Amino acid sequence: MNRSPLRDKSYSFSVNIVRLIQYLQTEKKEFILSKQLLRSGTAIGALLREAEFG
Repeated sequence: MNRSPLRDKSYSFSVNIVRLIQYLQTEKKEFILSKQLLRSGTAIGALLREAEFG
């Protein structure tokens, strides 16, 4: 089965979100907004996976 471009892009987006969260928490000491950003940014991949295998 070939991987879809949407799946690849959502994975890449999630990885970038996680890197941003790491930066915000270590350099800027921002915890509250970074937690919400992590949840919403990685939810895209989870929703896509659910739609594929639902």
